[in-house]
Amino acid sequence: MMDTFFDKEPYELSREDKHKLLSSRLNALTKEHYVNCPQYKAMCDALGFVPEDDVPYEELPYLPVSLFKKLDLMSVPREEIFKTMTSSGTSGQAVSKIYLDRETSSLQQKTLVKIVSSFTGANRMPMIIIDCPSVVKNRAMFSARGAGILGFSMFGTKKIYALDDDMKLNLEELKGFLEEHKDEKILLFGFTFMIWQHFYKELLKIDSMTLDLSNAILIHGGGWKKLVSEQVSAEDFHKRLEEVCGLHDIHDYYGMVEQTGCIYMECECGHLHASNFSDIIIRDPADLSVCEFGKRGIIQVVSSLPQSYPGHSLLTEDEGTVLGEDDCPCGKKGKYFAVHGRLKNAEIRGCSDTYAAKF
Repeated sequence: MMDTFFDKEPYELSREDKHKLLSSRLNALTKEHYVNCPQYKAMCDALGFVPEDDVPYEELPYLPVSLFKKLDLMSVPREEIFKTMTSSGTSGQAVSKIYLDRETSSLQQKTLVKIVSSFTGANRMPMIIIDCPSVVKNRAMFSARGAGILGFSMFGTKKIYALDDDMKLNLEELKGFLEEHKDEKILLFGFTFMIWQHFYKELLKIDSMTLDLSNAILIHGGGWKKLVSEQVSAEDFHKRLEEVCGLHDIHDYYGMVEQTGCIYMECECGHLHASNFSDIIIRDPADLSVCEFGKRGIIQVVSSLPQSYPGHSLLTEDEGTVLGEDDCPCGKKGKYFAVHGRLKNAEIRGCSDTYAAKF
């Protein structure tokens, strides 16, 4: 069934076609997890849900995302687990544990390539990672942050880290890298707060346009909590980076380790988009009914990828609003939406936000 998803462009399907395809896939995953994950079956049984007939995916059971911090949920034998991913977390926080077999990991990688390359183009580029090298070398730090760096590194040819292990800017090395690749498109990747704190603020201290990144594309994510508290909006973030280094092609993304691969990229209109591989549903916090477009509520995410664990339908701890479907001015089909932040009293969990809390 996944071949059908990969045969299409990631934002090609209109509502009716996407809903039919995604419902079929999510019903199949629900049945697989019901049979193969005892805890998931017990939860479905407690809800009175038996996966016999196919139903619209809005009616399938969903798990609270925090459950992965408390239970080891997997739908394959433990000996088939290829790797275990953990979420970001501040000191003392429990972290989610996501168990991947090789097939699920491969699907995540292929999907990430399909989605991101629709923004960056098919060709790999010289890449600047706005982080430090130890985040992927130190296995104790290898969580969602390390996974994000490794995942996006697939899009880079020659790669360089913008920061050293003391989170200081490698300015001379960056200058040399940009000179070496001055006629090429450059890819930058990093987490929002780190870009602001260790890249933008350091460039402010130097002569204007010391680094010319006018021919670069930046992809960033991981949460806005700290920047919002500093009264830095997305518009400010874009404007300031363009002023200090000419960077203007900037895309935020929304995603989580519990559904790696199915990220929601920001288009040139400033909207986050659901691809063919996933969807977003907004639920009313009062009764968990599905909200109409334009109404603020709790974000539920569904993904076609999780085969080795029951993470295909999750209720997050984030607030959001669906703004529309199939009619974004950018031309991409599917729902587009805004994220407003964490629910009140929810734990900090984004890569940017957990780092900012420690910082």
